[in-house]
Amino acid sequence: MRHSLMTSYHKFILVLATLLLLTSCSAELKDYRASTPKFDLFEYFQGDIQAWGMVQDYTDKQTRRFKVQLRGDVSGDTLTLHEDFVYDDGETDTRVWTITRQADGHYLGKADDIIGTAKGAESGNALRWRYDFLLKTQEHELEVQFDDWMYRQDAKHVFNISKISKWGIQVAEVTLFFVKHVADSNLASRD
Repeated sequence: MRHSLMTSYHKFILVLATLLLLTSCSAELKDYRASTPKFDLFEYFQGDIQAWGMVQDYTDKQTRRFKVQLRGDVSGDTLTLHEDFVYDDGETDTRVWTITRQADGHYLGKADDIIGTAKGAESGNALRWRYDFLLKTQEHELEVQFDDWMYRQDAKHVFNISKISKWGIQVAEVTLFFVKHVADSNLASRD
């Protein structure tokens, strides 16, 4: 009996150590400090942008696809970002973000389906957003947590990976690809 208790205890310690190791290995925003081009949230999202995305469930199965038309307007330290979604099943949705730049360089964001305030920061070519979101399905309304990572590729392109969690467990992932409409031909020719 004592031997089996020690074995169970050791297994528990091994599992706990593995979990701690896995959670401590995740990327941090500061890891991107030397990456270029600089993200610059307000500069990138000012003007017209198109995006395409997909949602994958916890099994990595693609469950939805969508397109987004975005229009960003900057006034001082505030970005108003209008997003118009069209899903592959014909459903449409609209979200309007109001994002303010703080004195310390961080960002705070609000939108109708965001619970509380979204918080974000940039480092190098990366931006990280975290927020609680009211996810509406046909049967329920669920409060989930988003952990958004955006990566600026160049003047026109941004990649976005969002992990969606409930009770600390990842339940889905959203992948987006943004393309900015750039009028300056010198800027566009560098891409």
